[in-house]
Amino acid sequence: MIPVNTPFLNGNEKKYLNECIDTGWISSEGPFVQKFEKNLSTYVGRKHATACANGSAALDIAVKALGLKKDDEVIIPTFTIISCAQSLVKLGIKPLLIDSNYETFNMRVDDIEKKITPKTKAIMIVHIFGLSVDLEPILKIAKKYNLKIIEDAAEVIGQEYKNKKCGSFGDISTFSFYTNKHITTGEGGMVLTDDEELDKRAKKLRNLCFSADPNKRFIHEDLGWNYRITNMQAAIGLAQLEQIDKMIEKKRHIGNTYNELLKDINVINLPLVKTDYCENIYWVYAITLKDHYKKTVKEVMSELKNYKIGSRPFFYPMHKQPVFKNMGLFLNENLPQSEKLYEKGFYIPSGLALTNEEMRKVSEVMHKVLV
Repeated sequence: MIPVNTPFLNGNEKKYLNECIDTGWISSEGPFVQKFEKNLSTYVGRKHATACANGSAALDIAVKALGLKKDDEVIIPTFTIISCAQSLVKLGIKPLLIDSNYETFNMRVDDIEKKITPKTKAIMIVHIFGLSVDLEPILKIAKKYNLKIIEDAAEVIGQEYKNKKCGSFGDISTFSFYTNKHITTGEGGMVLTDDEELDKRAKKLRNLCFSADPNKRFIHEDLGWNYRITNMQAAIGLAQLEQIDKMIEKKRHIGNTYNELLKDINVINLPLVKTDYCENIYWVYAITLKDHYKKTVKEVMSELKNYKIGSRPFFYPMHKQPVFKNMGLFLNENLPQSEKLYEKGFYIPSGLALTNEEMRKVSEVMHKVLV
């Protein structure tokens, strides 16, 4: 089986993990946590970073650190992972959903301003699949209406928007280090900001809002979470970050190789190589079936599986999610491009450990299944 993702662990991961074991620092108190935070914030161009348990935890922390409250509204894309909406809904915050651009997979910037109401407090930008959101017009809208920006850069670690790192644009930004990301800690996340007060809040929320006063440690004035990351996870993350340029180069090699191998299959749309503001970083190699093609995505994925080729469907839009429908949310939403992306889209093996031979094998099978 060629899986959708296999991580690349070929740097100092073992060395740093052995150091954790040899010193006994395996919990969240170990020194690799702060090293990882410092090095990633420097790489992205941020002043502060808070490592945490996963990307969903990072979003929870970011939303609450900003002081968003029940009945506030936040604009988000409907085509994204459920964590983005969940982090809001759990606090009684209303997500206002934006449809997606079919070619870039990212939120339709032109639709944002018409959604804004007096209750709208923030825009959650989510970079999808390897291309960045067009940030400049969104930042202008945020400034015009005095809205905060939450930037979810989980899928674009190392990506740049007009030569500036993604993850550096929001009032507060988040990353995920799940196994399929450009750098991984197995599970893990990060909250980044230039605001010292936001950073202090993020660090308190990560750690059950313990008091900084040792005499009042177990006296809590707010509720947070146990969203700490371990020293061992941070050690892996630090080793991965040391190779980030190689990771990006490899991802683009995978994308460019597939572009060449699959260009003659006329029933699929290949991912965009670049836009006016960024070059694709190919977090995943995302494909859509053309409208005239008769097979469904499920049928194609099933046939790929029979040939031992892994694949995954696209996101199911937030306005279609049963859990939110049952809560009475998004009942009359019409966001057709996002629905079409789910109906027509899937992605194929593109993990960092993927070999040229495996890509050729995937291409052979894709030609059998699709042509």
